Amino acid sequence: MLTVIGEALVDEVVHAGKDPVPHVGGSPMNVAVGLARLGHPVQFLGRFGKDAYGDMVAGHLRANDVMVPMAPDAQPTSVARAVLDANGAATYEFALDWSLPDLGAAGDKPNFMLAATTLLHTGSIATMLAPGAEQVLAAVIDAHPRATIAFDPNCRPSIITDVDYAREQAEKFVRLADVVKASDEDLEWLYPGIDPKESARNWLAIGGAEGPAVVVLTQGGAGPWAVCAAGEAACAVPPVQVADTVGAGDSFMAALLSALVDRELDGAQRRTQLRAMDTAALADVLDYAARAAAITVSRAGANPPSRAELRN
Repeated sequence: MLTVIGEALVDEVVHAGKDPVPHVGGSPMNVAVGLARLGHPVQFLGRFGKDAYGDMVAGHLRANDVMVPMAPDAQPTSVARAVLDANGAATYEFALDWSLPDLGAAGDKPNFMLAATTLLHTGSIATMLAPGAEQVLAAVIDAHPRATIAFDPNCRPSIITDVDYAREQAEKFVRLADVVKASDEDLEWLYPGIDPKESARNWLAIGGAEGPAVVVLTQGGAGPWAVCAAGEAACAVPPVQVADTVGAGDSFMAALLSALVDRELDGAQRRTQLRAMDTAALADVLDYAARAAAITVSRAGANPPSRAELRN
């Protein structure tokens, strides 16, 4: 079982001069859908409301075979408005409510929703915005002895404006993570004046032998780059006509994790094997993830590919 914890929301995509078009989204939820479309059993732990947008979220998750053990609540479903420029790049405005029940261990027993998890992914708003961020951190601490931990800061400076706080929060999760993905924009904001690749190398070393096994840096059209104990790897971005960039990073993250699961590198008992991955294998993983992101940017909204599409 794979688990994704984080926000679900509705993206209102706004093209210049046109009415908003709603799409179900939220970075962690997009990753859950991406993993499910790639054939993995996955559950999503996040909140949405008992309203029309909440019904859209629930329907989208059901339609993509994502398990949802948590019921909707009485608060409004969160909304992100994505305003697209002439090149299809998105800027965001948010109306958010982020809270969760306690997902940490109860006494000496793990939370029942996390007990069978071999990989837990989280990130974005869920790891930064109170009060839910503390529940997410508790869940990661609970799952860490059993599961591979994946993290994507996916920073939103328009929501979390205090960069010192955001850096502190990100580093809490990086220290617990086995696999980290960040964009060059994320790292330039978190560590101004430092080359993003150097920041990624610093994250690889942040926890010593207990820190990340892999840190991946996405760089838009320049292609992804990554660092692991064996060295560094990179790949080119497939040529594609861009419709918009909504959800591209989430599709990349889902395919990155899918490729690692396909290699049977998930689960805390496989941390040694994950740390031993060589640069050729890492380059193959990056290529798979980049192809998934390329398919996503070729069509509107956060619409990750299926496994069959990636085979073509």
